[in-house]
Amino acid sequence: MSRIGKQPVVIPEGVTVDIAEGNVVHAKGPKGELTKTMHPDMILSMENGEITVATPENQEKAYGPLWGLTRSLVNNMVQGVHDGYSKTLILKGVGYRALVNGNKLTLNVGYSHPVEMEAPQGITIEAPEATKVVVSGADKELVGDVAADIRAVRLPEPYKGKGIRYENEHIKLKAGKTGTK
Repeated sequence: MSRIGKQPVVIPEGVTVDIAEGNVVHAKGPKGELTKTMHPDMILSMENGEITVATPENQEKAYGPLWGLTRSLVNNMVQGVHDGYSKTLILKGVGYRALVNGNKLTLNVGYSHPVEMEAPQGITIEAPEATKVVVSGADKELVGDVAADIRAVRLPEPYKGKGIRYENEHIKLKAGKTGTK
């Protein structure tokens, strides 16, 4: 039985949530709008500013993981349109730098050419410092995808730690070759 699925999703002030036919959830708030279709077997209901997720009768065991997932997806939507999500990436290496021009990110990370990436709709990319990139938006999934795409341009290597890493990521460094005879 899902403990996460049992908890109601509280809708904060300034956020409106609509549940349409076919379990289509539409959330609107100060940070934007999100729409997502949930599994058709989940029962979504809204009462007193709270959304509850239920499973079909006598099917709690079979739908347990899906029950918790549905509740988490709805909660992420509500929190995303209210507060938003962000991920911070750090560029580590000699001459590594990032530059944002409009919605285009230009990375100089040791290749013979600069790598340019365009931010998808609903995502803002900022470079408060030359070695720091902040990806933010209302959709938690899309923020994580864009941050992972930026990190994949130059993965951190295990010998010197150079590359693009998440802000709180720790890279375990390996010892280099030893010159013993």
